Amino acid sequence: MIEVILLERIEKLGLMGQTVKVRPGFARNYLLPQKKALRATKANLEAFEKQREALEAKNATLRTEAEKTAQTIDGAKVVVIRQASETGMLYGSVSARDVAEVAKEAGFPIERLMVQIDQPIKMLGLFPVKIKLHPEVAIKLTVNVARSPEEAVLQAEKGEALIRQAEVAATAEAEKAMVEAIGPSEAESEPPAADETTKKAKKTRAKKTAKAEEVEE
Repeated sequence: MIEVILLERIEKLGLMGQTVKVRPGFARNYLLPQKKALRATKANLEAFEKQREALEAKNATLRTEAEKTAQTIDGAKVVVIRQASETGMLYGSVSARDVAEVAKEAGFPIERLMVQIDQPIKMLGLFPVKIKLHPEVAIKLTVNVARSPEEAVLQAEKGEALIRQAEVAATAEAEKAMVEAIGPSEAESEPPAADETTKKAKKTRAKKTAKAEEVEE
């Protein structure tokens, strides 16, 4: 573990100005190259304290701008057109880069690093995606993945993938056809079969009753 000084709020880690311990790989591959932290050396600590007021003021300005942007795009929807199989599986996937690109095309100031997707999207449908406009400001964007613009419109109206709507409809039709073929009266008229334990219990009681009647006679 190594110590670093955070230059901004990092979720589940700490606030600006805090000195925290992190894994070397996390610091080397993410925090340091993206200027989100400094190594906690004596020189860096002194330099940060001198710049703290200016850094905090800059952060407050950026947060205010992000909050204004959030009010205009929070809950917005973007459409991604992809080819998919009959089961709804995509031929490929939708990544954070893809979401950022379609968001920009829609006029939203969203960069790839702002898009928080744990795993690429691999199915047709509607997916809520977290967008971090600022370390302290996050919104939700709905990504509508469809095979065509027309399908995207229908999915948005229904609130789910058309492929799943078709599956539900097909299941309902199959159940209806089964009931019509068997007949509800026939299904209701047949009493449930007794299990072997119940049958044995009935036979035992019958034998005991017969023996009792013989003794009385």
